[in-house]
Amino acid sequence: MINTQAQTKNQGDFGVGSVRGHILRLAGPMTVAQIINLLYSIVDRIYLGHLTPGQDSPALTGIGIAMPVISILMSVASLCGVGGAPLFSIARGSGDEDEAKRVLGNSFTLLLMFGVVLTTLVIAFMRPILVAFGASSVTLPYALEYMRIYTFGTIFVMISLGMNSFINAQGAARRGMLTVALGAIVNIILDPIFIFVFRMETAGAALATIIAQFCSAAWVLSYLCRAAPIRISLSHMRLKLRRVVRILTLGSAGFIMNCTNSLIQVVCNRALRFWGEAAFITGGDIYIGAMTVINSVREIVFAPVQGIAQGASPVLGFNYGAGKHDRVRQAIRFSATVNIGYTFAIWLFIMIAPSVLINIFTDAPGVVLVGVRAMRLYFAMSLFMSLQMTAQQAFTSLGKSGYAIFFSLLRKAFIAAPLTLLLPSWGLGVDGVFIADTISQVIGGISCGLTMYFVVYRRKQLTINS
Repeated sequence: MINTQAQTKNQGDFGVGSVRGHILRLAGPMTVAQIINLLYSIVDRIYLGHLTPGQDSPALTGIGIAMPVISILMSVASLCGVGGAPLFSIARGSGDEDEAKRVLGNSFTLLLMFGVVLTTLVIAFMRPILVAFGASSVTLPYALEYMRIYTFGTIFVMISLGMNSFINAQGAARRGMLTVALGAIVNIILDPIFIFVFRMETAGAALATIIAQFCSAAWVLSYLCRAAPIRISLSHMRLKLRRVVRILTLGSAGFIMNCTNSLIQVVCNRALRFWGEAAFITGGDIYIGAMTVINSVREIVFAPVQGIAQGASPVLGFNYGAGKHDRVRQAIRFSATVNIGYTFAIWLFIMIAPSVLINIFTDAPGVVLVGVRAMRLYFAMSLFMSLQMTAQQAFTSLGKSGYAIFFSLLRKAFIAAPLTLLLPSWGLGVDGVFIADTISQVIGGISCGLTMYFVVYRRKQLTINS
C-alpha cells in the first residue's frame, strides 16, 4: 500500500506530468474553497438583507460599511499566506526543504503577531473608523454590533486564511478546500439559529462567523502540525529579518490589492452617500446597499477566476524554482485562456439578468431599483478585470512582486479612486461612481496583461529574483 504522505509528495511534484492536469487538479478544489469561503460573509449578507421586509435593508448596508474593515483584516492574513506560500513552493522546487520549513514557521509567527495587534487596534478605534467609512445614524448601530463581535475572531481569520495557502502549496488542495468547507457549513447552520431563533440579528451573524472561523483554524493547525509532509515546528518559528522581508514583500502585492479594494469601497461609500442623497431621500443608504450587493456578486462571480489563478500558483512557483521555463509559460497560457472564457460567459448573464443576482441578497424596492442599472455599469468591462487578476497572480507566483504591486495601485488608487470623486461632479452623478471602476478595469487589465506578456511570457529565459 502506498504511504499517504509519500502520495501527497508525489502530487506536489509539479515538474512532471501535464501542466493543465496539475492546474485543474488544484484549481477545482481551490475554486470550491473560494466560493465556500465567501459563504462566511455572503450568507450573513443574505440573511441580514431580508431581515427587515419593506425597508431598504439597513442591516445589509451596515455590513457594507463594515466590509472594508473586514477586508483589511483578511488582507493581512493573505500578506503572510500569499507571500509565504510561493517562497515555500520555490524552496521545495529547488530541493531546499529546510528553507521551506522556515518559511512556513516564520509565516505562522507573523500571523499570530498581526492577529493580536489588529484585534487591539480595531477594538480601540472601531466607532470613528466606521463613521469615517460612511456610516450614517441609521446604519452605524448595525455596523458596530457586527464588528464588536467579529473582531474577537481576528486571530482565527489569520490562521485559517493565511496558513491554508501552505496546505494547497503541498498539493493537498482537497484538504485545503475542506478547511473553508468546514467553517462555511458551521456558519450556514448557526446563522439562522442565532439570527432568527435566538433573535440576535446582526450580533448573531457575527457570532456564527467567528465560531466557524475557529473551527477552520483548528482544522488547519491539526494538519500542518501533525499530518503534512512539511509541518509547523517551534524550531522553525523564530523570525529572521531577511526571510520576513521576503515574505512581506512578496505578499504585499495581494495585501495592497486588498487594501486598495477597501480604499475604493470607502471612497465609493462616501461618494454614494453625497450624490445619492441628491437623487432622493435616504438615497445615500440605498446606493451603499446597492454597492454592497454589487461587491458581493463580484466576489462570487470572480471566485473561479481566483481559483484558477491560485491553482496555477504552486505550478508556476515550483517550475520556476526548478528552472523549467516552458512549463511556466504553459501554466500562464492555460490559466489566462480559461479565465477569459469564463468571464465572458458570466458577463453575458449579468448584462441580461442582473435582478436575479440582486434578489438573492435583498428584495428592498429601492435597492433593487438602483441596483440593476448600477450592476450593468460596474460589470460592463469585467473581462479586463479577470486578465489583471490572472497576470497579478502570475507575477506574485514568480516572485516578481513589484509588478503586481504597481498594477494593484494603478487600477484602484491611481485610477478608480480619483475618478470616483471626479466623474460624479462632471455631470454623471451617482452613475459616475460605478463607471469609474469600469474605466479602471479596462486600463488596469490591458496594461497588466501586456506587461505580463512582454516581461514574462515572451522572455526566452526567466531568472529568479529578476
